[in-house]
Amino acid sequence: MANALFTSMHISSSGMSAQRSRMDIVAENIANAESTKTADGGPFRRSQVVFETVGTQANFDSVFRGYLERKGPQSVRVTEVGKDPSPFNQVYDPTHPDAGVDGMVKMPNVNMISEMVDMNSAARSFEANVTTMDASKRMFLKALELLR
Repeated sequence: MANALFTSMHISSSGMSAQRSRMDIVAENIANAESTKTADGGPFRRSQVVFETVGTQANFDSVFRGYLERKGPQSVRVTEVGKDPSPFNQVYDPTHPDAGVDGMVKMPNVNMISEMVDMNSAARSFEANVTTMDASKRMFLKALELLR
């Protein structure tokens, strides 16, 4: 029983850690939404978080069989933080110091609406993992009460 409690808490904590990393990247994207110059010389390029499952393969059959065979817990982790290959936004502003000869300024490929949706989704996922961890803790405490 204690093993099941720690398994569920491990899964929830890995989810919280992954979503926190996602929120950090979204915050970085939002903070640099107007950065036209980076250390590389060009405009800021939006970052994306890539998750992977840990423990078993991600198809339903392997997860179900792993559960039946009591294999290790399945959790999630961040495998990489990649750059979004979408093109930069272009804005006409001939007075901008980074404007080209045509007056166009290459702006970061950050869409504020997408970033806010990602932030909201990550926050909700984080909250769901906190709720799951609290429920596991309450069930364990109830089980301890029954043993008294």
